[in-house]
Amino acid sequence: MSETMWKSFLLCYYLKEEKTSEEYQSMVKDKVAEAEWKYRHVNEHWQQMKNIMMDTAQVTCGLSKGPCRHKETWWWNDEVAAAVRKRRKLKVWKLEKRIINKGMEGIQEE
Repeated sequence: MSETMWKSFLLCYYLKEEKTSEEYQSMVKDKVAEAEWKYRHVNEHWQQMKNIMMDTAQVTCGLSKGPCRHKETWWWNDEVAAAVRKRRKLKVWKLEKRIINKGMEGIQEE
């Protein structure tokens, strides 16, 4: 099994807070005013604006610290997995039986 690298993510939900939102907007306006808009193509302008917004959000909101530290569950083993599979199959079987019985009731009434 290959191990994937974990990548931190932006905590943008902090922008819902009024103080953080105001700080973010102020910093973006300042950086946009300072920026040199020397590009001729609209995609280059967009990329520069995106970088300004992402960098500012990273400064004001921060990044996540890392992956979940409780990745493995100590109590989950093959025995528990088999019991859960069995229970799920039983639940599906009971549901199918109930549907079939309801269908049979409709036939018997006719």
